[in-house]
Amino acid sequence: MTGDTPGPRLVVLGTAQDGGIPQTGAHDHPAYADASLRRRVACLAIVHDEPRLRAIVDATPDFREQLFLMETIAAGPHPPGALDDETPLTGLFLTHAHVGHYAGLVHLGAEAMNARRVPTYVMPRMRAFLERNAPWEALVRGGHVALHALAPGRAVELGAGVRVTPVPVPHREDYTETVGFRIDGDRRRVLYVPDIDGWKALDATGERIEAMLARVDVAYLDGSFFDDEELPQRDRAEIAHPTILESLERFATLPAEERAKIRFTHLNHTNPVLVPGSAARRRVERAGMRVAEDGETLSL
Repeated sequence: MTGDTPGPRLVVLGTAQDGGIPQTGAHDHPAYADASLRRRVACLAIVHDEPRLRAIVDATPDFREQLFLMETIAAGPHPPGALDDETPLTGLFLTHAHVGHYAGLVHLGAEAMNARRVPTYVMPRMRAFLERNAPWEALVRGGHVALHALAPGRAVELGAGVRVTPVPVPHREDYTETVGFRIDGDRRRVLYVPDIDGWKALDATGERIEAMLARVDVAYLDGSFFDDEELPQRDRAEIAHPTILESLERFATLPAEERAKIRFTHLNHTNPVLVPGSAARRRVERAGMRVAEDGETLSL
């Protein structure tokens, strides 16, 4: 996808669970020997050239590379130049305070980019968390980020016809609330829910994932684990996510066009769907759904 593509577009900058692929300490993972198997932590970008639009959803531990990748895609055949520290991003949207979704903020600080007043969109508890806890409060106090309040269902107008709306979802609220995002353009509407405790937990809030799917064209959904046998050494109740098998069962009765919207992301390094042609990947594809890929691009 080159910089002369008309209209805004959404770019998948990463599809891995918070620890990335390969994950720290998993030295037997083949991605340590084969760089083609590596995946960056789950993240989206929204880019447009005129007017200039550069937005990122979640500041991951891979923020440095993802910012470069976003600019490379936006620049097309031309090499990306150095970013203006004053305006490196039109907007930065944070889902919650688990490490894979906000730790990359450190790159905006005085020790690295020394960015100025990056518009950073956060829910109320996320704002309080950043303002009250080191080292994040130094980013606020030093003017490296400018926090803007999000409210459920209230859209942020980014320009170029793009609107970003927070969607509250149930997920371990260790420090903050959790949201997904609905990203609307003039051509396509996208739902992004990389972290959620489960579809039944969402049902209990009065919302249903099927209703969310009906309102969008593409949905990137939590696919952290394929099944409950994946991490036998961990208590899965402590790391609640809907397994991909649970999702396949839940969505099995949806019409084919609804199932085709679904792309699984936020994949743990143990997830067998990461392997093209694997039995797990084939099962997803036979069900009419997909596994998201780093670098895929959608017109908005």
